[in-house]
Amino acid sequence: MGIFGRKNDDTDATSTSSAPAAVNPDLAALTGEYTIDPSHTTLGFTARHAMVTNVKGKFLDFTGTLHLDGSDPAKSTASLDVKMESIDTGSPDRDGHLKSADFFKTDEFPTMTFRSTSAEALGGDDYRITGDLEILGTTKPITIDLEFNGAAKDPFGNERVGFEGKAEILRSEFGLTWNAALETGGVLVSEKIKLNFDISAIKSA
Repeated sequence: MGIFGRKNDDTDATSTSSAPAAVNPDLAALTGEYTIDPSHTTLGFTARHAMVTNVKGKFLDFTGTLHLDGSDPAKSTASLDVKMESIDTGSPDRDGHLKSADFFKTDEFPTMTFRSTSAEALGGDDYRITGDLEILGTTKPITIDLEFNGAAKDPFGNERVGFEGKAEILRSEFGLTWNAALETGGVLVSEKIKLNFDISAIKSA
């Protein structure tokens, strides 16, 4: 059962397709404002390296908010601001290169942002959110597929919700064009970048 609505129930043969689905009060109770918890959230990415392996990284410093509507997913929104200096791939040398003028130019463009423009329920616990992603001062639309992982109250009284998400971008569309040719053919860094999100958010209002 998802946060924004109910799964279809085919067991009631007398129901009519024109009847609106009842709002589950438990799900409706999750409607509200949420703040993303950085200590329990991962914003990650994967790039193909030298055509043979994957390099994974993440961002350590970010802030974000969600507005969730338990009865109408189209009214849900998301906002995210990421400090590009916080990039971490497990290699200080590589991180330094990514922060340089070859890639993210963090001195000139310190922040990556996402602002949602639409949201929809796909059925069950699956949702899709579309929005504007800005990197290096260039804004492009991006679609993120999300799975609702559930809601809980933690031992400190915080009401939490969790989502897992994934998306893909082409880095050249944001001006990230640096590369190096390989002697065996191909290039050092893939054009396609996979994004992955594991989000925990705390209800604030």
